[in-house]
Amino acid sequence: MINSLFMISESGDTFMEKHWKAVLNKSICDYFYEAQKKCANPEDIPPIICTPHHYLINIYRNHLYFVAVISQEIPPLFVIEFLHRMMDLFEDYFGTCTETSIKDNYVVVYELLDEMLDSGLPLATETNILKELIKPPNLLRKVTNLVTGDSTNYDNTFTNKKLSHIPWRPLGVTYRNNEAFFDIIEEVDAIIDQHGAIVMSEIQGSIDCHIKLTGMPDLTIFFINPRLLDDVSFHPCVRVKKWESEHVLSFVPPDGRFRLISYRVATQNPISMPIFVKHSIYFREGGLGRLDLTVGRKQQIDKTIENVTIECVMPKCVLNCALTPSHGKYTFDPVKKTLVWNVGKIESKPQTAAPLPTLRGNIVLAAEQPLPESNPILTVNFKINQITMSGLRLQRVEMHGEDYKPFKGVKYITTVKNGRFQIRT
Repeated sequence: MINSLFMISESGDTFMEKHWKAVLNKSICDYFYEAQKKCANPEDIPPIICTPHHYLINIYRNHLYFVAVISQEIPPLFVIEFLHRMMDLFEDYFGTCTETSIKDNYVVVYELLDEMLDSGLPLATETNILKELIKPPNLLRKVTNLVTGDSTNYDNTFTNKKLSHIPWRPLGVTYRNNEAFFDIIEEVDAIIDQHGAIVMSEIQGSIDCHIKLTGMPDLTIFFINPRLLDDVSFHPCVRVKKWESEHVLSFVPPDGRFRLISYRVATQNPISMPIFVKHSIYFREGGLGRLDLTVGRKQQIDKTIENVTIECVMPKCVLNCALTPSHGKYTFDPVKKTLVWNVGKIESKPQTAAPLPTLRGNIVLAAEQPLPESNPILTVNFKINQITMSGLRLQRVEMHGEDYKPFKGVKYITTVKNGRFQIRT
């Protein structure tokens, strides 16, 4: 499937490569560099680049490009998913997947690639199995290898071990305190016109788990309103037929942190956004403009809104901004013409009747450039804990297994919501 893999930094430096079957010359990346020069943003590079004899399939994450070279037509999403899985594995092994972390652990990287791909075909991608084969790097092991001259990280005792029949969960997992944490994370995307009406809205969500259970537990999650979920993507541990027939999540979980499902909520009714923004932006001849922003919390949301930021990409005629914020700080980049107001936190129940956060002031315009035909778009980001915009709720969690008595209940449930919407001024 994959003939070669190239790891390229954001600056265009190919700092690591791996080949299967035959070695390809690094000049094959010239097609990727040409596509990179044509794009202003790194995310705009086409994920599939056709060459006379090969296809280049790439992803961009953490300021890195992973470029896979294939010679035969295969489903491109299959390769893209594998490259993302590879980056997730490096993050699990090294903490972060950056150029520095990969260079510092290049021996482990090559060993992982040898186990993950066999003649270019995916073989093992589950973290738990790979950690039984290849020991994660640490400071003590690096010092020991330096003293003994042994550069390999393979587990020498692996031949005496028994592999689990479940690829994502190893044998012999033991915890003194058995705990299971579930985080429901939802992101709201919406477009609001200048009159406050919602033009488009969508909710993307996921359930992240942190499982610390002994043995081989079998969990089942029941929802109060499971039919809200649409376009569901499952972790391999989920029994899909059980979901299709009964709309419950039945699975033997991996050990540690993992994402159980990702989903989309089809919003038939308009979403009531928890915060509002009053805006007044206008440009006039004479080299000056005026901006007036006010942000606040709606009364129906009795939660603290955190990490509130408002971003506005100004027209090219804007030279600078002289603004005064009542809360937080603002920055203006005169090169990218980007205004960012970091409001901070909006309390749910303020002790005093404090005024709403405002950002007011003048906008300096270039006299020789024409005025913009339309006002800029405001992008608002925020975060709220312990609430879900979709209304998704867990009813109960059942746990069975040879190490456990049958358990029914809900423990350690945390719901988090992130929001983002755009306002057409």
